[in-house]
Amino acid sequence: MKTRPRIVSLLGATALVLSSAAGAATPSPAKTQAYIHKAWDTLTRSLEDCSALHDPKMDARPVLYLPAGIGKPAGIDAVARRCNVEVRTLPRRIGKLGDLMPSALPAEGLLYLPKPYVVPGGQFNEMYGWDSYFIQLGLLADKRDDLARDMTDNMLFEVEHYGGVLNANRTYYLTRSQPPFLSRMVADVLAAPGAFKDEAERHAWLVHAYPLVVANYHIWTRPEHRAGDTGLARYFDLGAGPVPEMHGSEYYRGVIDWVLAHPKQDPGYLVKGSEHPDAAEAARLKTSSCDVEASSVCAGAWSRGYRLSADYYLGDRAMRESGFDTNFHFGPYGGTTHHYAGVGLNSLLYRYERDLHDLALQLGKVAEAQQWANAAAHRKSAMDRYLWNEQRGMFMDYDFIRGKPSTQPYVTTYWPLWAGIASKAQAAALDRHLAVFERKGGLSMDNLSSGAQWDEPFGWAPTNWLAISGLDAYGFRDDAQRLAHKFMGTVETGFAHDGTIREKYNMALGNADVKITAGYTTNVIGFGWTNAVYLKLHQLLQGAPAQAPATADGAGAPAVH
Repeated sequence: MKTRPRIVSLLGATALVLSSAAGAATPSPAKTQAYIHKAWDTLTRSLEDCSALHDPKMDARPVLYLPAGIGKPAGIDAVARRCNVEVRTLPRRIGKLGDLMPSALPAEGLLYLPKPYVVPGGQFNEMYGWDSYFIQLGLLADKRDDLARDMTDNMLFEVEHYGGVLNANRTYYLTRSQPPFLSRMVADVLAAPGAFKDEAERHAWLVHAYPLVVANYHIWTRPEHRAGDTGLARYFDLGAGPVPEMHGSEYYRGVIDWVLAHPKQDPGYLVKGSEHPDAAEAARLKTSSCDVEASSVCAGAWSRGYRLSADYYLGDRAMRESGFDTNFHFGPYGGTTHHYAGVGLNSLLYRYERDLHDLALQLGKVAEAQQWANAAAHRKSAMDRYLWNEQRGMFMDYDFIRGKPSTQPYVTTYWPLWAGIASKAQAAALDRHLAVFERKGGLSMDNLSSGAQWDEPFGWAPTNWLAISGLDAYGFRDDAQRLAHKFMGTVETGFAHDGTIREKYNMALGNADVKITAGYTTNVIGFGWTNAVYLKLHQLLQGAPAQAPATADGAGAPAVH
C-alpha cells in the first residue's frame, strides 16, 4: 500500500502466538471482535512510546522534526534522551504542500504530531492519510471518541503546519497528500457524543477546524491537481523522480524488467541509459529520467540498458497519492495515474464540497455555504459528462491526456454511491453490475488479473466499505448485507487460520492467501482499516444506518459514514 515490503510490528509477536493456537479453527466473530477491541491500544502511537519514532523503511537513527515557529513542546528533551532520537526544527514555515522538498533536509525523519494516533500496522508505523479516516470510523464504532478526535486534531495540525493532510507524517511525504477524507473526519467527530464536554467546546472546535478543512480542500484545486479542462481533479505528487522511501528496494528495477518483457504494453516508460552514466549523460537524465547524482534510488533504478522516464516517475508518485500502490488500472504499475480524472477522487471531492456546505451552515456562513453547494453541483455535472458511461452503466475513469474514457471497470465506480452523487437510475445500473466485482469473499478491485495488489483477485477493507455502505444508502440493502457477510467472513476465516488481521484479502478464495507478482508482495499484519471496516459492517448487519442525515443536493441519496 505504501512502501517496500517488510514487516516490523508490535502485533507480530502476538500474531505468532495466536497463529499456533488458532490453526484451522472455525471462524469466530466473537474472537475476531475481541482481537480488534484490543488492537487499538497495540496500534496507538505517541511520543510517550519510543517505537513511534522507528521507521522500518529506513536504516538510520530516528530524527524527529518540529514545525517552524511552534516552540519546543513540553517534555521533548526527555523524549530525545529516552528514545535516543535527534530533534530538529524544520527550516521554515510550510504554507502549502510542496513548499519544502524532502531533499532540502539533512535526513529523513518523523514529523511531530501533538496527539496520540493509530497506525495501520507492520511497516506502516506512522499516521497515514486515508487510512486514518477508516481507522477513525472503527474508533467511533468502538466508542473511542477521544482517540478519534485526537486523530482528527492531528490531521488539522498537519494542514496548519505541513501544508495539508499528508500521505503520512514522514518528511519524505511532504510533497503529496492522500484521498481526501478530512471533511468527513471533522463531521463525524462533531457528531460523536463523547468527543466534547459541551456545545460551547464543540462550536469552538469547529471554528478552529473549518478554515483548515477549507485550506486542505484547495490542494485539489491547484493547477497541478487539475485534470486538464474537465473541471475535475487528478492525483499528483509535487516532487520529481523516484520516491526516497524506495531506498534499498528493487521495485523500480522490477518495473523496467516487466516492461521489457511486455513491450507492447509499454506506455512510454523506458529511456535508454547507462548503469553508471558519465557527467554528460547524467545531465541529460535529469530531464529525461531522474537525477542520478542527487538520488541513490534514482542511481539504482537501472536494468538491461534502460531507465524509467520522468513522466513515469510523475505517474508513480501520483499512484502513491491515490493510495492504490500498486495497480495496473492506471497503466502498468500505475505509471499513468496522473493522466486520469478518477471516479474515486472526484467522488470524494464532491462529498468534501457538500460537507463544507454543511459545516459553513453550522457556522452561519450562508453565502459561503451556497458557494460550496455550487462547487458540488459543477463537479456533479462534470462527472456526468466525463465519467458516467451510459452504455456500460458505470462510472469510468477518464484519460484526459488522450481524451478517452477507460475501458476497464474499477471498484471505485461505486464511490459515487457513498458520496451521494449518483442519480437513482445510475445507482440501479451500478447495482446490476455487481457481478463484475463480486467474488466469494467480497468485492474485488476489478476483473483484471495483473498480479498487482490493487487488482483482481484482491480486495481491501476501504473499497468494500465505500461500496457496501453506498449500496445500503441507496436502498440496495439485500446486496449490501450479502456483501457485508462475505467480507466479514473472509476476515474471520483469515483470523481463524493464523490469528491475524491483514491489510488485504483474496476475494476469489475468501481468505488471506495473497500471492502478489507485481510490486509489493507482503500482506501486512495489523491492520487498522480492516479492523475498523469489520466493526462497521457488523453495525450495518445489526441494522445500524450507514448513512448520515440527508443533504439537499438532490443527488439521489445522502452521504454515508
